[in-house]
Amino acid sequence: MIFDSCRQVAIMGGGSWATAIAKIVLDHQPSINWYMRRDDRIEEFQQLGHNPAYLTSVHFDVNRIHFSSDINRVAKNSDTLIFVTPSPYIKSHLKKLKTNLKNKLVVTAIKGIVPDENMTVSHYFQHVFDVPEDQVACIGGPSHAEEVALDRLCYLTVGCRSLENAKAVAEVLSSKKVKTSLSTDIEGIEYGSVLKNVYAIAAGICHGLKYGDNFQSVLIANALQEMERFLQTVEPDANRNISKSVYLGDLLVTTYSNFSRNRVFGTMIGQGYSVKTAQLEMEMIAEGYFGTKCMKDLNKRYHVNTPILDSMYNILYERISPAVEIKILSESFR
Repeated sequence: MIFDSCRQVAIMGGGSWATAIAKIVLDHQPSINWYMRRDDRIEEFQQLGHNPAYLTSVHFDVNRIHFSSDINRVAKNSDTLIFVTPSPYIKSHLKKLKTNLKNKLVVTAIKGIVPDENMTVSHYFQHVFDVPEDQVACIGGPSHAEEVALDRLCYLTVGCRSLENAKAVAEVLSSKKVKTSLSTDIEGIEYGSVLKNVYAIAAGICHGLKYGDNFQSVLIANALQEMERFLQTVEPDANRNISKSVYLGDLLVTTYSNFSRNRVFGTMIGQGYSVKTAQLEMEMIAEGYFGTKCMKDLNKRYHVNTPILDSMYNILYERISPAVEIKILSESFR
């Protein structure tokens, strides 16, 4: 099924990235539907004119937003569903979803793997909800929600097997401040977005351990090589260019930016915080923590050489000393 345009767009989630995407979409659409889990959060949003918990500086005309905490109501009244919930919670949200999605354009802006299933979100929608492959799209970076809120120039890539449907999604995202590209490499974009979060934790740990810029550059160079090895093994694509912004650019911004929650999380681990303490103090989800285990489990099937991923798993789940593990990792770099 080909979508010439996205007539009624729904934002499925209430966090910072969901808020940023809502801001972008409302630059084009007269109105949007917006699913948020909590009624009290919706009431506050309507009273204040902004999300009470995330990107509070971004103000909305709430008369153009149809809020609901009923996921099925929002899904039924929309032709394009943009899912923007943290990956650890996606299954619990979707358990309530009974609406037939076969005639919908499903877009995932979730940078994570579905827990326990160890599959990308796009695959999950195809296998569990029978959404046709060419009706599932993804949104890739590099783009931080905080910079969207500040109206800074950002670049997004829309991935879909159908370039026509990718174009329909891109049209509701493109503006003077948002540049879009199209790709058919949806799985590569999704897996890459998970791995770059893992590598951002590694960069943060090294920062917390006071490794310098020289080492960070070598770490990221090796991370890019590791990402390419993994993607080409799991989803071979002769046309994939790993230096494009959706791969290399997203990796760079996530590993270097102070807006990166995964880097912040890693820095805390490198400074001696336990995983639980770091998670509690952040009050935000570092998806790379969950992505590390998912990708480690997934790699048991493919046996790709992934020393950085392995090191992060050892630190985060096996409780091996970050200082010891990074020392061992550094010996493998050239």
